Amino acid sequence: MYSNEEFLIELLTEAGYLTPQDLQQAKTNKKGQETPLQTLIKTGIVADEQLAKLVASNSGMEYVDLHGFPANPALKTLVSLEHAKKYKIVPIGINGTSLQIAISDPYDFETLDALPHVLQPDLEFFCSTPTLIQEVMVTIYGNEAMTGGSKGEGASSGGDGDAPIIKLVENMLMDAFRNRASDIHIEPMEKDIRVRFRMDGVMVDIEHHPKRLLASIIARIKIMTGTMSIDEKRVPQDGRIQMRFGDKELDLRVSIIPTQNGESVVMRVLDKSSLRLGLSDLGFFSDDQSCFENLISLPDGIVLVTGPTGSGKTTTLYACLNFINRPDRKIITVEDPVEYELPGINQVMVKEDVGMTFAAALRAMLRQAPNIIMLGEIRDAETAGIAIQASLTGHLVFSTLHTNDAPSAVARLADIGIKRFLIASAVRGILAQRLVRKLCGECKQPAGLSDKEMRQLGLEAGQLASATIMGPNGCNKCRNSGHRGRMVIAEIFQIDDEVRNMINQNLTTPQLRKRARELGMRTLREDGVRKVLAGVTTANEVIEATMSDAD
Repeated sequence: MYSNEEFLIELLTEAGYLTPQDLQQAKTNKKGQETPLQTLIKTGIVADEQLAKLVASNSGMEYVDLHGFPANPALKTLVSLEHAKKYKIVPIGINGTSLQIAISDPYDFETLDALPHVLQPDLEFFCSTPTLIQEVMVTIYGNEAMTGGSKGEGASSGGDGDAPIIKLVENMLMDAFRNRASDIHIEPMEKDIRVRFRMDGVMVDIEHHPKRLLASIIARIKIMTGTMSIDEKRVPQDGRIQMRFGDKELDLRVSIIPTQNGESVVMRVLDKSSLRLGLSDLGFFSDDQSCFENLISLPDGIVLVTGPTGSGKTTTLYACLNFINRPDRKIITVEDPVEYELPGINQVMVKEDVGMTFAAALRAMLRQAPNIIMLGEIRDAETAGIAIQASLTGHLVFSTLHTNDAPSAVARLADIGIKRFLIASAVRGILAQRLVRKLCGECKQPAGLSDKEMRQLGLEAGQLASATIMGPNGCNKCRNSGHRGRMVIAEIFQIDDEVRNMINQNLTTPQLRKRARELGMRTLREDGVRKVLAGVTTANEVIEATMSDAD
């Protein structure tokens, strides 16, 4: 029979061929070692041919109708009866140099991997029903094909948990979770499927699978979301998967898009442990942490976190909310999407298709009398204007912007239409940040800096006297990368009275940046240098993360 009945039952249900009531009836009425799927076919609730066509479609194989297959004794010279019975296959023809094989279970990967070694490397697979394959086997080999001895008689009635495609996907997710990957990329190439993980911000090639498994893997992932259409392969789809591995809860945001070589999947692993992070866990040194905690403890105003996509801005905002979340404060967030559920905080998800934009949500939430508001991102003049007004009427507002450094956020707000006097009045502070990989604490080792690195970091030889320069080595803990985890490097731009006057006077970003440094602002690169000298990251990490640092 089939090796992955749980998966096939899900396919039948998704396609509308099977109802929960049908399945319950089959489970109730099954006899002896008969599986629910065997009962469904035996009782006619599911047609054998109907299932085979669905299996073919979702495995990427072509369905072949073997009714009335002509007797061709020459075919038995291509595949022995022993192999036909063992692997439940029949030869159906030759196409050039390819041997054409009919198989009923495209998910029996053990057979599919073995046959090129047993028969010949160049095989072309087709899918048909088990009954038709048995009939053709008798046609080709005679009545001897009716006797037993086929491969895996017991395995075909095994438990649902033995489904190979289910195990393949589950193992992939477990491997990503164990290796603390932030993203899983399943990418169809011309001849195979490439699986890569993003770990500590770096893409790592993990494994490759045969191209024929693509449709099955995609279908399994779509079923796991509970919201994606298996049949729709022409447009992008988004969904979410929530599951448990032991005592760990795994949450994934799934994006599927059609590409030239088939559907491509990216699953973002949402690490709920980040909900409990404090500012010190992010990598702030004590002086920067104290400065930033003072900013986010103010009763009103706007505090901005800036940086490019993937620089950890949202995680920093969550850490801020953890720090200030108390029972006597009402906190509301507007996010697109809501990635994590924060205890004790009211969260609103943007739904632009029904008119719930950032601006609309922000207007509505102000009527809820919050003390603190978090906006996932300031995207336009309307949202920025409402946030400014909220901050000027007694609310503390957190949000993010896409700018290279902290002083540039002033120009960015002005560019989208906010008057400079309003920016000067409302903004209390701006944190710009990047993420750099931390050295693995288990295997890092003493290292030095090259002359070029010294120049790029602006260091003098005398500054190394009390430094602890360390470099990567590699061990099992860090998958021999020498790095494990990431940390923030940051610059904090505090808006005091003098800076407010400068903003009102329409000074340029370079002028604001120069004055901010004179008042004590440490740049991204300077903060990175401190962390290199402390032996927690490398010069190369800091240099690459701060290429746009003007100084």
